[in-house]
Amino acid sequence: MKIVQISSGRGPEECRWVVRQLAEYLIEEAEYLHIQADVLETVPGKFKGTLHSMLLSFSGSMRVTAFVKKWEGTVQWIGTSMFRPNHKRKNWFVQVTVHDPAESESLLASDIRIETMRSSGPGGQHVNKTDSAVRITHVPTGMQVIAREGRSQRQNKKIALIRLQTALEARANQNREVMNHERWNNHNTLERGNAKHVFTGKRFKLKG
Repeated sequence: MKIVQISSGRGPEECRWVVRQLAEYLIEEAEYLHIQADVLETVPGKFKGTLHSMLLSFSGSMRVTAFVKKWEGTVQWIGTSMFRPNHKRKNWFVQVTVHDPAESESLLASDIRIETMRSSGPGGQHVNKTDSAVRITHVPTGMQVIAREGRSQRQNKKIALIRLQTALEARANQNREVMNHERWNNHNTLERGNAKHVFTGKRFKLKG
C-alpha cells in the first residue's frame, strides 16, 4: 500500500480546484490499471468542488509503487481561473507527496494512546456490532485523529496512524514555514519551475 497526499499548499482557490480534478484523474487511472484507490481524508476548500488537500491510499497491485512515483512532485494546470475570469495568471500548481504507511509505525508507542469505539452512521444507526472505530491521541501534542470508515478495527488503526503521521508532518511543516519564510518561498518558486505533469482545459487533460 502507498499513501498519496495531493495538496494546494499555500495556493489560491484555483489550486484547490486542481487538487479535486487531479484526485479524480488519479482515481480513474488507478481503476484502469486495476489498482485499488480509497479516499482516506479530504479538506474542503471555500467553493464547491475544491479541496485544500486529499489523502488517498493505493493498493492491490504490483504496479502501485511505479504508479505513485510517476505522479510524485509538482503538477501544473494551465487555464483561465473559473473564480476570477479576468485574472491574468494562467498557471496553477499543486504538490503530490507519497507516504509509506510503514513510516506511521515509527511513532513511539509511549507517545500514542489508542482507543476503540462503536462506529455509527447517520442518525446514530450502527454500521456494525463491533467496536471497529479507532481514536488515536498523540500524547505530547494532544492531537487526536479518528478513523471509522474501514471495514475492520485493524484497517481503521492503520488509517488513523497514517492520519496522525500526516497531521504531525503538516504541523512540523508549518513550524518550518514560520522559521524559514523566505527560504520556503524560494523553494516554492523552484518547484513551480519543474512541473512533472502539465494539464490544460476544463476537462483536465494532460498537455500533449
